[in-house]
Amino acid sequence: MICLFTDFGAADIYVGQVKAVLHQRAPDTHVVDLLHDVPAFNVKAGAHLLAALAARVPAGSVTMAVVDPGVGSARGPVVVLADDRWFVGPDNGLLSVVAARAESAEAFPIGWRPRNLSSSFHGRDLFAPVAAMLARGDRRVAKLGKRTCLDNDFGEDDLAEIIYVDHYGNAMTGLRAGGLPPGGRLVVNSCRLGRARVFSDLPHGDVFWYENSLGLVEIAASSASAAEKLGFKVGHPVVLETG
Repeated sequence: MICLFTDFGAADIYVGQVKAVLHQRAPDTHVVDLLHDVPAFNVKAGAHLLAALAARVPAGSVTMAVVDPGVGSARGPVVVLADDRWFVGPDNGLLSVVAARAESAEAFPIGWRPRNLSSSFHGRDLFAPVAAMLARGDRRVAKLGKRTCLDNDFGEDDLAEIIYVDHYGNAMTGLRAGGLPPGGRLVVNSCRLGRARVFSDLPHGDVFWYENSLGLVEIAASSASAAEKLGFKVGHPVVLETG
């Protein structure tokens, strides 16, 4: 299985081109769209979103992850093998949180290059073919180099800010909810929010935080858009008050 995680946008021309390459090079491999609306250009938010989703993809799978504002620059292409899952993408920090939180992780520079490499679309021309090679078991063809450290590493720590807002207006943060006190209050954009278990525990329109299905702290409103009600955006810092 090949999973796709990008900021390409589902409505633009880019995802289809990537899938065409994958179909050509690995026609018997299932392709799954994890997310194509990662916050544009936001590598750190993408890294934490990817880490939250990574545990839900099966061992042996390949994830092509591309949030790459530095495409065409000196940043290198890399493959990470983390807990028996392959990740292919730019060495700009996007794969680093997955690697840092894994029990076992290795990183390898990609030596293979296509005959024609667009300076602005490595997702199609470089990362998709390498993802297909790994899905077929052709690690040798991908010309992976000797094990290395990632050039850009955000580490394993949580990110105390909003990293994604979905179409419901729910605001996902980079904080893992496990172990946080149930009585803690979240402060974001000068608003103090209490914790609830699910949407229906509160009256219509009330804003709260809860542990979402990925195990992250998420800000939501009961049958309403928290982002519209309180003006939350990606990048807003969040603080947990425990006192």
